[in-house]
This record gives sequence, structure tokens and C-alpha cells, in this order.
Amino acid sequence: MERIILMVLRLLYKVPGWWIKVCRYGKDENFEKYDEEQRYALLQEVTTRANRAGRVTVECYGRENLPKENGYILFPNHQGLFDTLLFFETHGRFLSFVMKKEVANALLVKQIGRMVRAKAMDRSDVRQSMTVIKEVSEEVKKGRNYIIFPEGTRSREGNKLLNFKGGAFKSAVYAKCPIVPVAIIDSYKAFDIHSIKKMTAQIHYLEPLTYEQYKGMKTVEIAAIVKSRIEAEIERYAPEKRETGVN
Repeated sequence: MERIILMVLRLLYKVPGWWIKVCRYGKDENFEKYDEEQRYALLQEVTTRANRAGRVTVECYGRENLPKENGYILFPNHQGLFDTLLFFETHGRFLSFVMKKEVANALLVKQIGRMVRAKAMDRSDVRQSMTVIKEVSEEVKKGRNYIIFPEGTRSREGNKLLNFKGGAFKSAVYAKCPIVPVAIIDSYKAFDIHSIKKMTAQIHYLEPLTYEQYKGMKTVEIAAIVKSRIEAEIERYAPEKRETGVN
């Protein structure tokens, strides 16, 4: 919370204008007026400036691993609200995300979600969840990129991962699209630790799995492969931090 306050205070002169634009861009009647490039450019500007104001350095690795053609799904580990800021600063192309219903109406999450037409999933409603899965797969087929957090919720144990849910990969299977594992390191420190000291968060785009590589696998098998690759990357870049938890 302290870092969020710092971000707002240091950018107070920009916040009103940004807020008006974010709300305007997200309105249904304006969705055709402002194209995806305009909306994403605003998100990148806000995110990059906010990260700098919050004394967060973002280190990005493996951007060359992103598929050249749009229409893929990114599957990262999940450490907290700051995770999406890592993507908006480093992922150079428009993308949306799937979020749990419980956070869909949170301040700013709601407005950003409307800008990118994010999907809210009710995990207690199987029918609604399947609707979201199918909607995402159809949009990916048309060239949209998505973020799906396969843990289903954020880990509260620092750089240690929770179990990856096989169901999270159904959209990719239906779309027959590339699966891009993404390792996030130390993102939790931005908002979960009561400090405004300078910090660094890392995002690693790993080599994608093509449909030909995972075709015929069960989703739980795909989940295990993606999780193991992310864990290996975290072990490589932050071996001493994997046992560090957040109290």
C-alpha cells in the first residue's frame, strides 16, 4: 500500500488526466472510436511512469521468445496485483487477461479490464467458466493475446508456486495456439511488503509450446510442463529466494 501511495503522490499532476482517459477508453460506446493501439499505448505510458515513480525497476528477459504472430496465451505464475504492470510495461503488443470474479469490480482493475475487454471468471460456476474458456479460445483464434494465471489465485509464498490447474489450459487447447510460460520473480515485493525502498522485479518470457508439441496431452500434463519450466527459471535466477514467504 505504501508504494501505491508513493506512485500516486509523485504522479498526482498526471492522475486526473489519466483517469479520465482510462474511463473514456473503456466505455462501450467508445470502443470503436479508440483502437487497441491507442488503448494499449495509454496503459504502457501509465504503467511505465507508475513503476518509475514507485521506485521499481523492471527487468525483462526472453522477449524474443514471444511468437511473431498474434494469437497466443501467456501462462505466468501469480504473485499479486503488480504482475499485470510487468506485462503492460514489457509486452509490446495488445493483450487482455482472465481474472477471477472476486476482483473484477476492484477500483482500477475494473477500469483497466474494461479497456482491454478482460474476462471475469466465476470459479464456482462451471457453466460460466466454460463460457469464458470458449470465448477466450475464439478470440485467440482471431489473433488476440491473453494472460491466464494457472494457479487461479496469487501465491502468498514469495517466489514459490502453487499448483497449476489443468483447466486453465483448456482455452489454449481449444484454440490450438502457442502456450507461452512466463516466470515472474519478486513481483510480490512491490505491494505486499511495507516498504518504498528501491526494488527490482523480473519477468521472463520462456520458449513457447506449440500446439504440435502438446497436442494429445491432457491439460494436467500441460500444466505440469509449464509449471516445471517456470520453476526452473525461478531456480536459475532467484535460487535463494524460493523459500522466502510473505507473512
